[in-house]
Amino acid sequence: MRIAIVNQFYPPDAAPTGALAASLAEHRARCGDEVTVVTSRGGYVTVSHAPSLRHPSDRLKVHRVWTPRLGKRSGLCRCLDYLAFFMAAAWRLLCLPRQDVVVAMTTPPFLICAALLHKLLHPHTRLILWNMDCYPEVAERDGMIRAGGWISRALRALNRAVLAYVDRVVCLDPAMAALLEKHYGSVRRPLPVSVIPNWEPLEVGSRDRSSSPLDRQVAERLDGKFVVLYTGNRGRGHHFATVLDAAEALRGEPVCFCFVGGGSQTGAIRQAIVDRYLTNVILMDYVPGAQLRALLSAAHCALITLREEMLGVMSPSKLHVSLAFGLPVLYMGPAGSNVDLAIKRFGCGASLRPGDLEAVLGFLRHAVAHPEHMASLRVRARRAFEEAYCDARTLPQFDALLTQQAEAPLHAAETLGLRRAA
Repeated sequence: MRIAIVNQFYPPDAAPTGALAASLAEHRARCGDEVTVVTSRGGYVTVSHAPSLRHPSDRLKVHRVWTPRLGKRSGLCRCLDYLAFFMAAAWRLLCLPRQDVVVAMTTPPFLICAALLHKLLHPHTRLILWNMDCYPEVAERDGMIRAGGWISRALRALNRAVLAYVDRVVCLDPAMAALLEKHYGSVRRPLPVSVIPNWEPLEVGSRDRSSSPLDRQVAERLDGKFVVLYTGNRGRGHHFATVLDAAEALRGEPVCFCFVGGGSQTGAIRQAIVDRYLTNVILMDYVPGAQLRALLSAAHCALITLREEMLGVMSPSKLHVSLAFGLPVLYMGPAGSNVDLAIKRFGCGASLRPGDLEAVLGFLRHAVAHPEHMASLRVRARRAFEEAYCDARTLPQFDALLTQQAEAPLHAAETLGLRRAA
């Protein structure tokens, strides 16, 4: 089978979507497929959260197209990077020989349109949208564009037009699937949706307990503390007000909040640390993979947050690595998300709502006072990872999906297109 995977980021870039693309690409190459990855030359952050993945055979080819690599300094810089990659990726996909399946991710948004050009040139190609975030819904709920405005209507119309040619949409949780079906499904053609959660390699966590030691200054601040660890993006889709209130209430108690990563809310968190004298909060930038693994090994609990209005439009990806390291999850966000469902299914943490400060304080104080309870939660967290969120469980789901798509008959719209071409 010939498979093309297109995403703006790919290792050694640190973006989580790049690591997922690499995992799928290398797995399918090992299965004997001819895999082509279309990606950029980098630009997310300058350190990798995981070891650089090696090409397992000559069956995997990675095409790195040029982009200006302006980074995330501003919305304009990000948009220019997106546009440059979109155009270069579209050209590269047009130049590829016919692929059996093209898998397009959502970095950047609407990248599926570039993949559609290959399908229009080769109508027998199957097109899979691997949906990490929903646009324009993210922009609407974040206040970047007005819901129901002309930009929103135009982008929704674009989605409906493109999704008519998409053979399968892979969503990260049922809430995301329900949202897309509501907005873009129809009686004539229900949206063809599958739910496959993100993942980490099975060996992560158990193998990484022997990772390099912590930075000395960080180790001193964490020593003797119950460490609540937040990793990754501190963006506008996440909720931090209740976390900072909890840090203030717990000042003087043996609890430390450690934030590792970056994002648009970093400045506000840093200012809150100063203004509220939050000596129990450590704010760090992205760190090399060995240091991140050391922090995960030293932590007692993983913190994951999500704003209520972001349910279904985005899915926190830090869940899987946290469970891999056996970290119980303290979740502050809406019910029905992938994190909430994991906690309810496996009993591996606490699912709380934003603003419920007393519940947060109760969970943390109980955790400090009852280490045996946290030990049992750690066992449940690792079990959840092994049963649902590792590559040994999720890649077979992708295998079945790819095989099904490669063998499926063309749907009505494609058949009509072939007749016209003839």
